[in-house]
Amino acid sequence: MSPTKIVCIGLNYREHIEEIGAKLPERPQFFLKPPSSLIGHGDAIIFPRGAERVDYEGELAVVIKDKMKDTPEHETLNHVLGYSCFNDVTERAIVMKNIADLILAKGFDTFSAFGPYLVTDLDPNNLEIKTYLNGRLMQHDNTKNSVFSVQQILNYLSRCMTLYPGDVVSTGTPKGIGPMKSGDVVEVEIEGIGRLRNTVRH
Repeated sequence: MSPTKIVCIGLNYREHIEEIGAKLPERPQFFLKPPSSLIGHGDAIIFPRGAERVDYEGELAVVIKDKMKDTPEHETLNHVLGYSCFNDVTERAIVMKNIADLILAKGFDTFSAFGPYLVTDLDPNNLEIKTYLNGRLMQHDNTKNSVFSVQQILNYLSRCMTLYPGDVVSTGTPKGIGPMKSGDVVEVEIEGIGRLRNTVRH
């Protein structure tokens, strides 16, 4: 099942919002990544030609089970197929030069790492999430510290657009984003799901 789109939420962890000096959003902030950016567990993250700084962003991903449009908040989880780990890879230098180029900075091939498993029967709003770079812990938070719950996110998105089976919704990254270099190993680990592992190369 291939996604028609990958929807990513920005500014959803309080410490990350403080880290970058932003304000708490009043509604979920989102952007789209092309399905062509999607890779799996064990695949390589490839630096784009001319890239200056490529960052990891560990996140919880939600996969949609069936069509969602204007779905009430209390019904949203009934439309979830499962949860997985996600690395919302970003060419940070592009974003820092012009925030309007956010989709460009995040949409390169291999910039959406997903896996290793799709897990059901979890409480998505109370999961430990960690990101490791070459074995060193770089990000650590709990999804309970998100500004918007998974239910709130899915309700809001389904009012903005139709979500289809296989679509991926990634729910934002905690504090501690940082750059990677060729040869690095980046891992995103989420409680109850497993650990997504990818190498980085030019």
